[in-house]
Amino acid sequence: MPREDAAWGRHQTQLSPPVRLALEARGAEILPFTAHHFGAAYPYGNKIEALSLLPPNENFIFFDTDTLITGPLDQIALDFNRPSASMRREGTWPEPPLYGPGYGDIWKSLYDRFGLDYASSLDLAQPDEHWERYLYFNAGWFFGADPAIFGQRFLDWALAIRDEPGDALASQSLHPWLDQIALPLVIHSLGGGRPGPALAGMDGDITCHWRNLPLLYAREGDAAVDAMERAANSPDIKPLLEAWEPAARLIYQENGRKSLRAAIDRDHLPLRERALRQDIKRAGWWLV
Repeated sequence: MPREDAAWGRHQTQLSPPVRLALEARGAEILPFTAHHFGAAYPYGNKIEALSLLPPNENFIFFDTDTLITGPLDQIALDFNRPSASMRREGTWPEPPLYGPGYGDIWKSLYDRFGLDYASSLDLAQPDEHWERYLYFNAGWFFGADPAIFGQRFLDWALAIRDEPGDALASQSLHPWLDQIALPLVIHSLGGGRPGPALAGMDGDITCHWRNLPLLYAREGDAAVDAMERAANSPDIKPLLEAWEPAARLIYQENGRKSLRAAIDRDHLPLRERALRQDIKRAGWWLV
């Protein structure tokens, strides 16, 4: 939990006492840290700077807070010496300009900058200049063998990219993608890569990165919705959520199941999340 100073100065960052009690009742350990580099200007940087709290030389796994655990984590065969991250992503970055540089030149400039082997990062089953050919993750979960090494490299390279993007990135937006730009470079540098079949439970039967309530009801499986609603109806959780309009209308008034879920054909979801969001808005249930 970031302190209300330095990069988070003049911003409210603290958990309310009831929320804190609910988390601690479930075994959570809440540790404060000071964000020196990102903070309010780039809240996603919390996941980078908070890694400094973890003990060095110990296996670690990071989950975004908008994640449901829907099965036993010990059934996932995590090889911490081969770090990896979520492949539940779209081609959100980069957006190559019409006259170049293209995907390859943009990504290669980053690998070259940090002394990495660019060629070995490529998925050669994908065609040249198709975004999936290049190592790219969602930062909703990632893991490794040493948070001190991983976190320091993540921080150093994210800052370097932010402060001096270089010519190849001159036309590119770094916000909100900075963590997802640096993450594949860090993972590749530590001997990791794309997750294999052993990690299929992540973003599958074991975890669900749900992002927000309308998207959860619109696209996720029954197990994820059931797990969320069981948690939301816990006696100490329900009073914390009832005053929040999305929860009140979608969970407790059951519109998520009865109206939103019924309005979306989950067997034929749009390829892009943006299109799904528009479908939800047209149905009148984009509550965030």
